[in-house]
Amino acid sequence: MSETAVVDMKIDPARASALISQLQGVRERIAAVAQGRPVRLVAVSKLKPINDILALHTTATSPQVHFGENYAQELGQKAALLPRSVQWHFIGGLQSGHCRSLAKIPNLFCVSSVDSLKKAQLLDKYRGERIASSSSEGEEVPRLNVHVQVNTSGEESKSGCAPGADTLALCRVIVQGCPHLRLLGLMTIGAIARSRAATTAEEENEDFVALRAQRDLVATELGLGVDELELSMGMSEDFESAIALGSGEVRVGSTIFGERPARADAKVVV
Repeated sequence: MSETAVVDMKIDPARASALISQLQGVRERIAAVAQGRPVRLVAVSKLKPINDILALHTTATSPQVHFGENYAQELGQKAALLPRSVQWHFIGGLQSGHCRSLAKIPNLFCVSSVDSLKKAQLLDKYRGERIASSSSEGEEVPRLNVHVQVNTSGEESKSGCAPGADTLALCRVIVQGCPHLRLLGLMTIGAIARSRAATTAEEENEDFVALRAQRDLVATELGLGVDELELSMGMSEDFESAIALGSGEVRVGSTIFGERPARADAKVVV
């Protein structure tokens, strides 16, 4: 499907209006807490059709640019169909076998779930190949932004590096040994119970406090300013608390798009 065909795809006006209204509501809530500080909103579009993404990207007065996906194959399909002006974020559990396909997507803005040396090195290798091939074709593909995922809650079910030495070691390797990657910052998901208990800007989530401490440690040890490493934390239920504690990126899905279908029922195009 060509880019022109995608741009001309039918967008239901009523659906687009509802999505834009919900997006604007989230933006207003972010602005109220951020108080002028820039906070990137990643609209989590997993299991939602590209019609919805296109509505927010092309019909909103202030287009939504950043979209997040949890499944590598779904992200690849959507990236191939939608305009290159969309900035993609891979926010799901990262598998080594997906590093090549992800790194080759030119408008993949960030991989937010890097949790091992092997995965960082694979992303660096394949992004380097993509940069080299694009250069010979007269195309510019930037370094790939990454977040190191930290398991701040210590839950066995959660991915991520252990806080402390493991997180620092991985960050050091990315900064010093992965020339095709850029360490954008640290990310955590945290415990669900803590998210549900800290739903306002006045309530502190201890996972967010822990990630901020990790960021400060990494910045100090690597000789970076804390403003050079962002915090990516906060989702639909707790993004205001996250922003109050310094988050520079929040990931919001259902509050914008509504409930998701079962994965088996999801369609890339409707």
